[in-house]
Amino acid sequence: MTNWGSIKLQDSMSPLMEQLTFFHDHTITILTMITVLVSYIMISLMMNILINRFLLEGQTIELIWTMLPAITLIFIALPSLHLLYLIDEVNKPLVTLKTIGHQWYWSYEYSDFNKIEFDSYMKPMNDMQPYEFRLLDVDNRVILPMNTQTRVLITAADVLHSWAIPSLGIKIDATPGRLNQGTLYINQPGLFFGQCSEICGANHSFMPIVIEAVPSKTFINWLKSF
Repeated sequence: MTNWGSIKLQDSMSPLMEQLTFFHDHTITILTMITVLVSYIMISLMMNILINRFLLEGQTIELIWTMLPAITLIFIALPSLHLLYLIDEVNKPLVTLKTIGHQWYWSYEYSDFNKIEFDSYMKPMNDMQPYEFRLLDVDNRVILPMNTQTRVLITAADVLHSWAIPSLGIKIDATPGRLNQGTLYINQPGLFFGQCSEICGANHSFMPIVIEAVPSKTFINWLKSF
């Protein structure tokens, strides 16, 4: 079986996930600077023996420590709002993938093509190859073309599910009776793993998702095989 000690989180493979990573680093940098500044001030106050019993107000310093947090929040809020709009925008998709959550497996339909639909179950350990990942690989992978704008329509047939692939920056709830929409744009070919991230029942942790990104010609040849 796989050496789990060598496994780590996958790198970002979509523009949205790259922007989410940059925003995370940007926010952590600001929080680190605030933590260092506040810690320095607290230590300085504890070590300082100079006091002024008659100091009742300091309008200048009060104005400064009111404005600085407001400016800091603006530097965090603006890129956050920009990202939220980017994630919600679906710009002229070339391929549409419909995803349906069941207890406890996924069904996929390629809405642009006739009669291309299949179920995707977790692969049993007895059927796995040495290079496959336990609890993460499936019997039928989702095949998508790389460098192609893809629309994902997500719903559920029974209870709440959540279709999440961290390396592609997508996590959308699958709600019965409701159709949610997301977008995918994959930069490179490869295998991308995810799981249902909603507690949907006893086998919640056994609903893996595997997307295989391939060149457009390979994707067309795969479509012809149906």
